[in-house]
This record gives sequence, structure tokens and C-alpha cells, in this order.
Amino acid sequence: MKLLDGRSMAAEIGRGVVDDVERLREAGRVPTLAVVLPGTDAAARSYVRVIERGAAKVGVRCVVHELSGDTAELVATVDRLAADDEVHGLMVQTPLPPGVSATDIGTRIPPHKDVDGMNPLSLGRLALGLPCFAPATAAAVLEILHRGDIKIAGIHAVVIGRSPVVGKPASLLLLAEDATVTICHSRTTDLASIVHEADVVVAAVGRPKMIGKGFIRPGAVVIDVGTNVTESGLVGDVDADAVASVAGALTPVPGGVGPVTTMLLLRNTTSAAAL
Repeated sequence: MKLLDGRSMAAEIGRGVVDDVERLREAGRVPTLAVVLPGTDAAARSYVRVIERGAAKVGVRCVVHELSGDTAELVATVDRLAADDEVHGLMVQTPLPPGVSATDIGTRIPPHKDVDGMNPLSLGRLALGLPCFAPATAAAVLEILHRGDIKIAGIHAVVIGRSPVVGKPASLLLLAEDATVTICHSRTTDLASIVHEADVVVAAVGRPKMIGKGFIRPGAVVIDVGTNVTESGLVGDVDADAVASVAGALTPVPGGVGPVTTMLLLRNTTSAAAL
């Protein structure tokens, strides 16, 4: 089985980002990512620290705005950063305050700063094949397939999960590269049989070790997007130990999709700064 090592891929992407940052700095522009942390969620705070460390490594300026959880404060902060010409990339970390939807906040992020694809306009442009920033996690799925030399055109991909930040955009990205795509979800009948037909499986359902050996056709490529905190540590949506004996390639958790996602956020920021 081939291990699709996200850490080494992220390091390779990072070297390209460093070059882009140097060119932008020579032109007098410092790529700047503003990250809004709207509450005190520990997991969200931990992930934002990962982004900060990644940004420091590649030379992107990352400014974190830690808020109290007040909705008015969140809206005012996003609006202020959206209008700030010194901010090139803007993302709002979930979870959001009660009663606030991702759509409510996403619409306030200008598409040219929407480095994590939160604005519904970005998803619409993605569906139409127009230039946009796709959600970084979904884009990481395709990046890993490309860097892992996995054929996409003509294959059957099954995406488990239909969220607007992973499942739907990942499906659109796969479709744009001529894959035949099936989207499965909580109401899918006989899920294991459908997944077993796939050449590529993208697991983004948010349930620890849900995808076992019986789901995977021998030789299939498995991209595990899941990050589930359990008593035994961080695990994916795929039972990696069970699946390893049949899969042709597999992303680890941790160390697979996550590092690539972070680096794509930073690459998107440099791209936004170059606009």
C-alpha cells in the first residue's frame, strides 16, 4: 500500500509559497492572512495555532483576531477586515456563535479575499468552472491525488459527505477533472456496496473509523478527511488498520489532508496578494 504523506507534500507546496512570498515582498507587498476566531472553542484555537506556525515558516503575515463570541463584534470585525486593503486573505474559523450561519458570515467576505471558499459566490463559481478559491480542505483532496500521481480522468470517485466545505466542493473539483462522481450521505442506502465500487474514496463524514475493510475495493485510493478526537487520540473516518490490507493508497490521520489544507490556505493568500 502507498502512504500518501501529507506532511511531505505540504513541505513541497511550502517551498513554492516561500518563493512567491519573496517575489511579493520585493515588489513591496507583504501577503497577509487575517484569521477571525469568534469564540473560545479549544479545537478551533488549536487549529488556528497550526495556521500561525505554518505562516511563520513561509513568510506570510498571519494576524489572528480573537473575539468574545458576540455576534455584533464578529460582524463588525469581518466587515472591517473585508475593507482593509492590507488584508489579502480573510477566513473565519468555525464554530460560529449560536444563531450565526456560515452563509451569513461568508457573504461578508469579498470573493477575492475568500481564501477558504466560505462565500456562497465562491461555491457557485466553482460549480460553473470559473476562477475562485475552493475550500482549502476540498482542494487538498485534489492536491494529494495530483501529487500522489493518482489518475483522476475517467475514474469512479465516491465522496462520503455532502457538506458545503468538503463534500460538495470536492465533488465539483473531481467532476471538473473528468471523474465520474457519486456523492453519498447519511440517507444513502447500502453505503458499503456503493463505496466498494469506487476507484477513489473520499471520506468526509465525521464519524471515527466508520469506513472499514468491507467498504474498500482492492487497490482503491482512500482519502481520509476525518479528524475525530477520541480517547485514544486523533483518528480519521477510515479504520486505517483494517483498510491498509486492501487499499492501494491511503492518507494517514494525522499527517494527511490536514497539513496540505493549511499550506493551501497560505498559498491562496499569496495568490490573493498578487491580484
